[in-house]
Formats: sequence, C-alpha cells, structure tokens
Amino acid sequence: MKPHRSGMRFAETVWLALQRWMRPLQVAALSLLLLGALVGAGAAQPAPTSKAQTSKTQTSKTQTSKTTHVYLLRGAFNIFSLGLDEIAAKLRRLGIYATVDNYLGWQGLADQAAADYKNGRLRTIILVGHSSGAVAVTDMAARLGQLGVPVKLAIGLDPTARDTASGHVDRYINYYIGNGLGVAVDKGRQFSGTLQNVDMEKHPDLGHFNIDKNPTLQEQVIKQIRAAL
Repeated sequence: MKPHRSGMRFAETVWLALQRWMRPLQVAALSLLLLGALVGAGAAQPAPTSKAQTSKTQTSKTQTSKTTHVYLLRGAFNIFSLGLDEIAAKLRRLGIYATVDNYLGWQGLADQAAADYKNGRLRTIILVGHSSGAVAVTDMAARLGQLGVPVKLAIGLDPTARDTASGHVDRYINYYIGNGLGVAVDKGRQFSGTLQNVDMEKHPDLGHFNIDKNPTLQEQVIKQIRAAL
C-alpha cells in the first residue's frame, strides 16, 4: 500500500536529515518507526482503484511481450523510489514488459532471469534502479555476467555506494548528483560494454529523493530503453 503523498514529502525530508546528521544505527532504528507511521497513513487514506483501471492494467500486461524484461529496483525500505512505478506503468503502456521489485531481491531476480534466458523464454534484459536499487543494478549485472547472460541496458539513478561495473552490459548509464548522496560507477576489468556517468548536480530541481520522479528524466530513461530495443 502506498503512503500518502504529504507523508512521503515529510519522510523524505526527515530521512535526508537523518543520513546527514546521525549515526547509521540510529538512522535505521528511527527509519523503522517512520516506516510504520507511513504505512498507517497509507492505510487511513487508501487510493481507490476502479474496475476499469484494473481491467486496463490486466489487458496491458497480457499484450506485453515477455521476451524483453525491464527490471526496476526500488531503494531502501521499498518506499522512496515510487517514481520507478511510474516508469514501469509508462513502459507497459508502450507494450514493454516491466516489473518493480525491492533491491534486496536482486540475486534471485538475476538467477531467474538467467534461467529464462538460457531456456529461450527471455532474450533481452534491461536493468533500472534508484538509490540502493541503483547499486543493486551493478550487482545484478555482475551476477548475470558470471552466469554468461548479457544485459542490453543498465541505468542507475543516484546510487548511494561506490561500485565497480562488471559483466557483459551493452550500455550502462549512471545518472548521479555529484554534490549530493549519489556517486559515480567505476569501470572494472571484467566489464564489457560502454559505461557513461552523467553528473546531474547542475540541475537544482533534482535531489536524491526526487530524481526517479522527475518527468524529464523519466522520459529520458524510457527513451534510452526504447532505443536499446
């Protein structure tokens, strides 16, 4: 269940302050309390879903080709990367199969993707992640490389930990905010493909908690995905 929008804005502000001023264990403890408050707010104000909307979503999924799979990975606590849900919805309307998952499940997703690729059910793999999910994109691409499976495109949105890209990725684009929480991705010796780090710090309207929700950047991500296909 999605938290209320006003609660999300409050949560993002508090979370940023916690990351800057408090120790990691304190952040984790208070964030769990914050998560409980947000879930309660979401339960109190549920978003209605009409039968027409449900039918439209089911039809879109039915018409989507699953030989291409776009994996979108949310960041910490599974609540701060809801812009990925918007990207997924836009992709589905274009007939592109897309799923959204918590970054913690990246290894299981990689193993399943590899199995589907090797038995012919899946031909094209695209990875997109925000925050901790962007870090998981690097890990998932590396895991797929170890299993002998290529990734057509990988896109990171402001990863929060410096990582080294490896595996066979045709193109890896990392959008990060250099003067904020995000970091660049390094190119490892075992990386096959093109790596591009794009520093977005000159865009004052972008921050760690809204980079995934920015309509212009969302369209850029979708444009890159369509170009890869």
